[in-house]
Amino acid sequence: MRIEIKSEDRIGMSQEILTALTGLSLNIQALEVSSQLMFVHLAQTAVPFECIKQVLIQVPGVKLCKTIELLPSERRERHLRALVNRLPDAIIDIDINARVMAFNRASEQLLSKHINYKGLGSMEAGKFKGLKITKLLDIDISLPLLDKLSSQNVEIAGQSYIAEISPISEQENSLGAVISLKSVTSLGRQISILQTRDEQEIDNIIGQSASIQLLKAQITRFAELELPVLIQGETGTGKELIARALHSASSRKQAPFLALNCAALPEHLLESELFGYANGAFTGAKKGGKPGLLELAEGGTLFLDEVAEMSPYLQAKLLRFLQDFKFRRLGSTKELQANVRVVSATHQNLLAMISKEKFREDLFYRLNVLNLSSPPLRDRVEDIVLIAQHFVAIAATKMNLPEPAIDENAFQLLSSYQWPGNIRELQSVLFRGVALNDKSHISAHDIQLALAQFNQENQSLDEPLVLNNEVQDWASAQVKFEKQLLSSLYPYYPTTRKLAERLKVSHNKIAMKLRQLDIKR
Repeated sequence: MRIEIKSEDRIGMSQEILTALTGLSLNIQALEVSSQLMFVHLAQTAVPFECIKQVLIQVPGVKLCKTIELLPSERRERHLRALVNRLPDAIIDIDINARVMAFNRASEQLLSKHINYKGLGSMEAGKFKGLKITKLLDIDISLPLLDKLSSQNVEIAGQSYIAEISPISEQENSLGAVISLKSVTSLGRQISILQTRDEQEIDNIIGQSASIQLLKAQITRFAELELPVLIQGETGTGKELIARALHSASSRKQAPFLALNCAALPEHLLESELFGYANGAFTGAKKGGKPGLLELAEGGTLFLDEVAEMSPYLQAKLLRFLQDFKFRRLGSTKELQANVRVVSATHQNLLAMISKEKFREDLFYRLNVLNLSSPPLRDRVEDIVLIAQHFVAIAATKMNLPEPAIDENAFQLLSSYQWPGNIRELQSVLFRGVALNDKSHISAHDIQLALAQFNQENQSLDEPLVLNNEVQDWASAQVKFEKQLLSSLYPYYPTTRKLAERLKVSHNKIAMKLRQLDIKR
């Protein structure tokens, strides 16, 4: 029986109420007191509530006495448990000895599934408490628990999960840790959301030209087909936007869309990003291993940008995966299977690369089951007005500036320019035009100024490096020279492999230098 007692706020009030209850020989199991309120949990008793009420009302200052379902602390605990049970991720609370203290409904279902999967029979959820977590899961818990967040890859019921271990410190009046188990699939969806800042559907492809209308129709048709797609087009024509539109129009749109630039990483890093690695695969490998994008994109789409930049070794591994959609993590002997749609893109002529034995012919046919062509901006001049207006509006919003109009002469200049950098170059020119504009409109002179500044920045290396008193030592001078060298050449050799061939160094060295110097296209 639980009772709520409302009374005056005076010294000795609580003691008088307890004395009255004790006089009835009642067993008090719990007691909570706040200003003018007392909540009492009585053990099961034969004394009826009306008798208890009559005794309490006689205590001077008692105004109200009624039965309640739960004490305030019990109500808070029930609300917290309901909240935790609604969480989709499995949450397990362990003590300082790594024994299970509490868990939510998701973890109860997951642990039961794992025990059945391992053929250990069934176990009631209540029996999980008190067991060491290492007896339930193949998880590495180091004792004593360190006071820092750690994570590792764990296999549960044949599926990969990321276990985040958050220790509880003495300052929190407890010792132990909270383990959060997140499925690799849900993690992939979260990464996909972070990668996609804006909605990128077919309608986000701007243009009314015949080539764009054809492209949109092909995307709509290809989205219904579960086949690999190769997107070809010059640099800056929006190949990733096409890939995202293809994914958004498909039945996989609720699953992850993950993108990987094959030209941005050295071979060994690209391999681990794509296929993942097992525990102890190499020095410095993350404890428990790490899932690759093939696992994270489960049920969704994997976009391989600049696929022509893959080394022959990785081309062979990708071909092996495309044959039966099975793969192994680095350092692992276990074969995994992934349900992903592979969409690839390149600005290079793959047939020419095949003739020079720089790209595998068999991989080309695997990737090029369906083909989309992203037209260059100079071949769809009629779309430049729409695209320019779109970029000016975005630039004004981002810079918190009034949106300037583009006058007719500026439109004519934009339409007559060849745009070797395509849409990406047009966007950069217009963003600079908006940023430097102090009028209500963008004129042809503003466009000419922006174009001239870009051309000046992309000048050739014939001009000597100017050294001045700002250079403090040999190392800083070398860094400055390398940055000017790579920044100047990269626009003309827009992949790490091409740039490496131009400078007669390894592809890995160029990729490393570009990352160190934060040079981006």
